[in-house]
Amino acid sequence: MTGTLDATSRTEGRWKPRDVWCALAGVVSLALAVGAASTVTVPVNSDLGLVAVLPYPFWAGVLLLNVAFVVALRGDTAGPARRPVMIWLVVVLVLVLFGTAAFVTDVPRGEVAFRHLGVADALSRTQGIDPDIDGYFNWPGFFALLATLLRATGLDPVAVALWAPVLNMGLWLAALGVLTGYLTRDPRRRWLVLWVFCLGSWQDQDYLSPQAFGFFLYLVVVALLVGPLAARAPEIRGYRRADLVAWWRGRSPAEPRSGHRVSALVVTLLLVTVICASHQLTPFMVLIAITALTLSGRVWPSRLPLITVVVLTLWLAYPASAYLLGNPPLAEAGLQAATEANVIDRLDGTAGHVLVVQVRIVLTLVLWALAAAGAVRDWRRGRLDIRVVLLAVTPLLLFPAQLYGGEMLIRVSLFALPFIAVQACSVLLPMEGSTRSSSRAAGGLALTCFLLAVLTVTGRFGNAQYDVFTDDEIAAVAAVQRLAPPGSTIISAAHPTPWRSEAYLEHRARTIDDMCRSDLSTATCGPLVYDYARHSPGGAVVLLTRSSEASLVVQGASSAGGFAELEKWLSVQDGVELAFSNVDARVYRVTP
Repeated sequence: MTGTLDATSRTEGRWKPRDVWCALAGVVSLALAVGAASTVTVPVNSDLGLVAVLPYPFWAGVLLLNVAFVVALRGDTAGPARRPVMIWLVVVLVLVLFGTAAFVTDVPRGEVAFRHLGVADALSRTQGIDPDIDGYFNWPGFFALLATLLRATGLDPVAVALWAPVLNMGLWLAALGVLTGYLTRDPRRRWLVLWVFCLGSWQDQDYLSPQAFGFFLYLVVVALLVGPLAARAPEIRGYRRADLVAWWRGRSPAEPRSGHRVSALVVTLLLVTVICASHQLTPFMVLIAITALTLSGRVWPSRLPLITVVVLTLWLAYPASAYLLGNPPLAEAGLQAATEANVIDRLDGTAGHVLVVQVRIVLTLVLWALAAAGAVRDWRRGRLDIRVVLLAVTPLLLFPAQLYGGEMLIRVSLFALPFIAVQACSVLLPMEGSTRSSSRAAGGLALTCFLLAVLTVTGRFGNAQYDVFTDDEIAAVAAVQRLAPPGSTIISAAHPTPWRSEAYLEHRARTIDDMCRSDLSTATCGPLVYDYARHSPGGAVVLLTRSSEASLVVQGASSAGGFAELEKWLSVQDGVELAFSNVDARVYRVTP
């Protein structure tokens, strides 16, 4: 994560009292946060998520940690605190922000992580890859790697999914640490970029998933583009048009060793191929980044975008053709449709849920505003790095191109975040290479970081009422696996269900939410679900869990009373019997 920070961090001499106190403050912060989070009981019954139930000691630990970081960042005239201290504080921040749920419960958050375990398990049991199964099997790269890793190491898949957010964030920070080493020589700025990136990562895309793996590879590719494959641009201080053109189009090679550059090019092309085989969206983000940097004259060779287009086109035309036949890439294009799906439709549901969504929007706007102010400041100084600006804004080009299940804006904000963080540091830490800042500025930075942390915890864990599962729900899913014969259909109330981690190919999976998307009333939805279950070959099992029902209520798709009425109606129909129940789940078996 911080290999490139060696040159400018202090590595010799005895530890100073300030370094020791900052390291100890990190220990205390971690103890406070872990101890507080471990007292939280599940299920979380607030539509505000974990922020409503985390005890005060957790927030005291977060505040202390940010104060310790700012003190360590100030350091002295020689630079920030010693490198081990800075690494330790970043590690504590990752554990506190991204490992909180793992301290609350030993069940992985989110339904998708369970499903991805099921896909990897299915790949390990099949002799080949059938792209007609579903979209996952059109981009199997990540799942093949995951299956190989699990079989080779014998690791517990559930434990891997539980700690995946911490592991993925560690990988992201490692790549970002290398990348920022090519963008700035100021050690304070490089450490602050890592810190702000963590504080702005509310998107919750670091779970066990192809997009988390793809984002890591994306950062590595960008690091290669701005490092070994970069073309040096002339530095300018004025604003004459000729100077600006030279600054924009500068192409003199930055690396004289051609063998080193060729090796970097080979690695880049290999990573691009792996990304194309692992995820639908990330290759397009990579293509946009490569094209933007190439057009700015900052990448060697200039034909790299064309090579990327060829690799991406070949993958879409052959391995992913089965998926694209039924899902044309631009079928949902349009700025209005994207705005409705990504913004307007999400501002619905209970008051707490709407507040959480608003917090996510505010946090994103705050970070972008800081970045814009930093860009203006750098422009006035004549030191604006056009590479950072391009990498921050060009992901927006994909926003109107595809709805992506209403998550395109989330993905865009994630891919822009590393460079938004870099640019925001021009305001948060304006003087590159400066010595100590004033106590007032340090206090303002610590308070800003703490407030960002509060917003991030609120946004990141705002869905805890339905994406943090209980042991009773896990037991109900295990009962479904026993009760559902191969070839039968498993019907859940909604997607937030910890299912499909086993026997992924043995059952069809449907949700009542998808079947009755326009109307969940008993009169309309009840007969539709019942008829589908009764006519399902091999029979059907209906699984109703606390989390899936809560998701419908919190997001405004149904009410608690309305769904209870629907369940009561289904339970008394012919051929429907209650086969399993506990506090948080009921399982109904439907005779075909």
